[in-house]
Amino acid sequence: MSALGFTSRFSPMLSNRFLCQTNSLLFSFSSSFSSSLKIPFKALSCSSNSLLHNNGTTSRPLSTSSPLSGLEDELVGYIFGKKKATEMAHLVWRHVLHKGDIAIDATCGNGYDTVAMLKMVADESCRGRVFGMDIQTEALESTSSLLDEIVNQKEKELVKLFPICHSRMDEVLPEKIAVRLVAFNLGYLPGGNKDIITTSKTTMLALESAKKMLMSGGLISLVVYVGHPGGREELETVEGFASGLCVDGWICCKFQMLNRPLAPVLVFIFKR
Repeated sequence: MSALGFTSRFSPMLSNRFLCQTNSLLFSFSSSFSSSLKIPFKALSCSSNSLLHNNGTTSRPLSTSSPLSGLEDELVGYIFGKKKATEMAHLVWRHVLHKGDIAIDATCGNGYDTVAMLKMVADESCRGRVFGMDIQTEALESTSSLLDEIVNQKEKELVKLFPICHSRMDEVLPEKIAVRLVAFNLGYLPGGNKDIITTSKTTMLALESAKKMLMSGGLISLVVYVGHPGGREELETVEGFASGLCVDGWICCKFQMLNRPLAPVLVFIFKR
């Protein structure tokens, strides 16, 4: 996988092309600005029509609809700092999840991801489910309180919270469950004890579990915070896991700000 790179040609109309090369495809974003850079995007296109091997040669064509098709404006907004990493992740989830799906919040934190997932999968059939987990009781209490504030009791009953490490998710989920989304926020609890962090070892175990239970068309979503001790190592673990997945079965991409070394890194792992 490679981080975002871009080239630009300065003229009365500045034309920027953003290239995001993943281990399986190439996204191309084109946009136009005025020379003052004060006018919003005039045009934006996204194409993903070939797979790239490490040697740069192309293999079989992609389908006409890529996993991020339709999210071009949002992706460019994220690149230019108009959207937070978590907001961008939520937009991608909405692109993947359906009513009645099963989702896993592998790191509940303060509960905002859990609530977002629930809103995306809950319906009158009550088939949708969200399984949340965190090793810190404080995080689960915050999540439960947020659910009480935002959703009704019927919706809250669709959420199951577990005080365990994400590496043990397969111990509490039903057997042969088909999961559409597994999401991680890797780092420490916002506003909590910064000495309690996710680790490379447990995250790798959790990713392996997520891989086994993810259904076709599903997504493993990660927001990796790298500004704390151990954060870079954990990102390398995530990159190693994603890079080792078969191109024919998975689409993996990473969004990283090259001149903002402490900014969180977005990683999306789609199962074909």
